[in-house]
Amino acid sequence: MAETTRSAGRAAPARTRRTRGTTTPRAKTAATPPAPPQVADAATLVGYYRQMLLIRRFEERAARAYTEAKIGGYCHLNLGEEATVVGLMAALRPDDYLFTNYREHGYALTKGFNAVAGGREGPSPHGQIGADRVMAELYGRSTGVSKGWGGSMHLFDAGARLLGGYGIVGGQVPLATGAALAVSYKGGDEVVMCHMGDGTAAIGAFHESLNIAGLWDLPVVFVVINNGLGMGTTVENSAAEPELYRRGAAYRMESARVDGTDVIAVRDAARVAVERARAESKPYLLETTSPRLKGHSVVDPARYRSKEEKEALKAADPLARTALDLAEAGILSHDDRDALDAEVTAEIDAAAAFADESPAPEVSTLFDYTYATPVPGELRRLPADPVFSS
Repeated sequence: MAETTRSAGRAAPARTRRTRGTTTPRAKTAATPPAPPQVADAATLVGYYRQMLLIRRFEERAARAYTEAKIGGYCHLNLGEEATVVGLMAALRPDDYLFTNYREHGYALTKGFNAVAGGREGPSPHGQIGADRVMAELYGRSTGVSKGWGGSMHLFDAGARLLGGYGIVGGQVPLATGAALAVSYKGGDEVVMCHMGDGTAAIGAFHESLNIAGLWDLPVVFVVINNGLGMGTTVENSAAEPELYRRGAAYRMESARVDGTDVIAVRDAARVAVERARAESKPYLLETTSPRLKGHSVVDPARYRSKEEKEALKAADPLARTALDLAEAGILSHDDRDALDAEVTAEIDAAAAFADESPAPEVSTLFDYTYATPVPGELRRLPADPVFSS
């Protein structure tokens, strides 16, 4: 699992900038070479593989539940992106913040993985959310991470510092930038990570957010998950510069591109980005190349892919690649892998049973989280309710 990170950027002339009424010299922004890969012990590598396997089996079960009409609305899966998900989350502290787009199931499963796991009544602060509560949210049940009102695209858990799932393309990027401003303003050392798809790198909010983060030296890591397709359009056909990490240069922001199918390479590249944001309060743009195995959503048959492309995707499957690497290193035997698969499958089966048995939210709770605090005159009328009570 060799690292393939590349850094971009060049030295910028020193200049002054105005920040909240003060004028300070701006440091040069020459790119720093990425740190050498850090070798992980056998237990850590097996742990990464188990997390990847958990995401794979969860997403397969979610796809099945969707066809059984147990999951409604839109449903976007992380199939094929498991190494990117696990590598990114391994670089974060449990108290760091995460903003995601609507392809976020795997991130919810692994955010705070190394912290104390929470029970079914809710996670401990900054702890792991748990497959049961994520599956319950997909089913629209009150035991889900968003009390059943968010569904697949709107997973949220403040205790784990997972601050969304957002259904609007790029909607999370300005919010993550604002969260980084709050961390900076309060003098904290937490880092905000904001991940998005490759299509988001073309919208105005992306450029505006990177500009603000660069101007104000905010501790935020922007991560573009480049799966090669904005829905069904290739990056090459939609971006004049398809190597998206290079866009950081416009904002004098250090950036890098990494092979998203290599969990160790992703982890090491993300650690460089996160530690720069934490230690120096500098934003960072990281691009991971991580093709998805299926269509844009569960209902997308991906007919725009040729047979050859589909075969190439199977050959690059990060789960199979990681299993092979561990086997060749003598870390995980075939029998051990089968036992781990059985263990993870049982965990997912239990999560699905928990979701099935959980109650739907009461209709009376529909407006409970519209505002953070009570608002005078708040309208709580349901459709078809009379405007005025008799």
